[in-house]
Amino acid sequence: MYFTNEAVASKASDTSWIMHHIYDAYELEFDLIFTQIKIHLPVFHFNLFGYPLEIGISKHVIFMWIAAVIILYSFIKLANHYKKDRVPKGFGTLLEVLIVFVRDEIAKPTIGKGYEKFLPYLLTAFFFIMTSNYLGLIPYSATVTSSISVTATLAVFTFLVMLIGGISKNGFFGYFKGLLPHGLPSWLIPIMFVVELLSLFTKPFALAIRLFANMTAGHVVILSLFGLIFITKMIIFAPVSVAFSLFIYTLELLVCILQAYIFTLLSSLFIGMSVHQEH
Repeated sequence: MYFTNEAVASKASDTSWIMHHIYDAYELEFDLIFTQIKIHLPVFHFNLFGYPLEIGISKHVIFMWIAAVIILYSFIKLANHYKKDRVPKGFGTLLEVLIVFVRDEIAKPTIGKGYEKFLPYLLTAFFFIMTSNYLGLIPYSATVTSSISVTATLAVFTFLVMLIGGISKNGFFGYFKGLLPHGLPSWLIPIMFVVELLSLFTKPFALAIRLFANMTAGHVVILSLFGLIFITKMIIFAPVSVAFSLFIYTLELLVCILQAYIFTLLSSLFIGMSVHQEH
């Protein structure tokens, strides 16, 4: 097939393949030595009140299931060790360290009294995010936390836990009254109530965007560095691109657990502020 110089240049400068590896899709792709395997996932099309809808099992859903299975298997195995009065070894010890860390360094200091009620949610969020992030570093996998729908869902759960915890502790009217600082002039109360109400909704929004942006950015940088080799078509860029990609990939190993920690810490902090409004 014949290509003009303009077509070759256009193809080389096309960077849509980067987002193709990040976006969700209804297929799994695996590259072998001489061929590419595509596994098409089921998609269901139907109309709802005249509007066409599309629902299916996407690539991100598959890896969310994988993350859930890994977490369930790991913790069931850890629980069996305790039932048999045996000290966990190896990976079980690491899980125990992380559980104690979330309890003593995140939940206790930020929520305080009554933190035990919120610990199961915080542990679930922490381990799900961490496991999903590390799965995303495996070739041909998907980073589900680079999807805004996933991070938004996690943030909504945090928002609901905030509201339920705050209202159950302070009462419905007491909770919303507690949003206002003490000692405000009466004429300023309506303005500050709107401001504080907007602030209440921006907290989960910030959680969703922070996790989504950080996990997406790391993958874009790694793929962009590899793409320099093919875009420039200069072999001299290969060692530099590979070296920097490996460096960023190593940083991603830290970022995966760091983002899980930050999301859990902020969630715990917001829950603590909702429950103990007097502080």
